[in-house]
Amino acid sequence: MAGVELKFKHLAIEGPIGVGKSTLAKIIAKRTDSGLIEEESTNPFLKDFYSGKKGAAFQCQLYFLLMRHQQLSQIHQPSLYEHSIICDYIVEKELLFAQVTLDEKELFIHRKLYSLLLNPIPKPECVIYLQASTEVLKKRIKKRNRETERNISDEYIEKLNEAYNYFFFHYKQTPLLIVNVNEMDFEKDFTEIDRLINMMNSLEYGVMLYNPPASL
Repeated sequence: MAGVELKFKHLAIEGPIGVGKSTLAKIIAKRTDSGLIEEESTNPFLKDFYSGKKGAAFQCQLYFLLMRHQQLSQIHQPSLYEHSIICDYIVEKELLFAQVTLDEKELFIHRKLYSLLLNPIPKPECVIYLQASTEVLKKRIKKRNRETERNISDEYIEKLNEAYNYFFFHYKQTPLLIVNVNEMDFEKDFTEIDRLINMMNSLEYGVMLYNPPASL
């Protein structure tokens, strides 16, 4: 099957932990013959952070910041512009997570490094925000049963989800497509993928909301 063409050269998919952004990014990249940049998933400090180990939040966040700088710097390479690029995160998530997890002194250092390393990185031309309730996120995290995530607290998931909703309620940097995925599994309903791509391609500015039919 021929790939569907994307209007945007650089597109990002975002959402809180467990919402399915990486899965959707892979599906759309394959369907559109696009390049894919996936968030680093082997952070050596992640397990300690979820277990509440002292200092692990700062170590974890700095590791992610450095990895994101390394990954997204690739976008400057001309060869990547032969195809669209889909990334399963935006750089602003660094600030969002840091505000939830770091203390005041750690946040000060983090913001300095963010300004130095990530501010110059090219921003996406369009963003898809996958939105789900906290209860749905908890169920999906529990179902995928990753070892590093077994100690995630319900409080952390709730705070993170609230932070995401607040951030994207005020988001104005690019055209934004908000997709309610409470009852949607894109791996089970591929007919929705082309519809989603068509919606992305129709975006010019502002915000579009989409509630897909249930597939769960």
